[in-house]
Amino acid sequence: MRILLVEDDRMIAEGVRKALRGEGFAVDWVEDGEAALRAASDQLYDMVLLDLGLPKRDGLDVLRTLRTRGHSLPVLILTARDAVADRVKGLDAGADDYLVKPFDLDELGARMRALIRRQSGRSDSTIRHGNLTLDPASHQVTLDGALVALSAREFALLEALLARPGAVLSKSQLEEKMYGWGEEIGSNTVEVYIHALRKKLGAELIRNVRGLGYMIAKEA
Repeated sequence: MRILLVEDDRMIAEGVRKALRGEGFAVDWVEDGEAALRAASDQLYDMVLLDLGLPKRDGLDVLRTLRTRGHSLPVLILTARDAVADRVKGLDAGADDYLVKPFDLDELGARMRALIRRQSGRSDSTIRHGNLTLDPASHQVTLDGALVALSAREFALLEALLARPGAVLSKSQLEEKMYGWGEEIGSNTVEVYIHALRKKLGAELIRNVRGLGYMIAKEA
């Protein structure tokens, strides 16, 4: 999952980015409202974490502009503004959730997973595909009930494919789910992780669609 973090406090941003990367999220960080709108126009994100008190352009203005432009991705506001009126303004402007600073990183993760789950139309937090289960909350994958150890990026790649069974994702689309700005990507990185997942989960799970990318077939 690729996240846009919009936060002008460097200490908070670094803490959030480090925690989310540890959970397998790809995180792009910008520090002002204008940069946020440029980033949202240039990249496809799964979610925006948005501060309100931003330089150059206020967070509420950024949010309204995103919605006016037709961006339907989940937006979670992270702000020190804790008045009820501020929360109402944020939600009415198009936010999907609101978390007041200081916040617990575990709660942030849980709220993010809930929004992503809601966006994908799932009520269950666990993704199931045949004898395979993936739990975003615990970061665990089981095959026939047995735990399978995956790296953070293996997990991110598998989650991206399982979230859209039957859809072919290109190499560049998978890289976007796994890496944020400034992170080095090897020329055969996706192939290496696909190979590792096939060894751990079965050679037939992930299919190579020649010239297009990779997919996990829909269940019959």
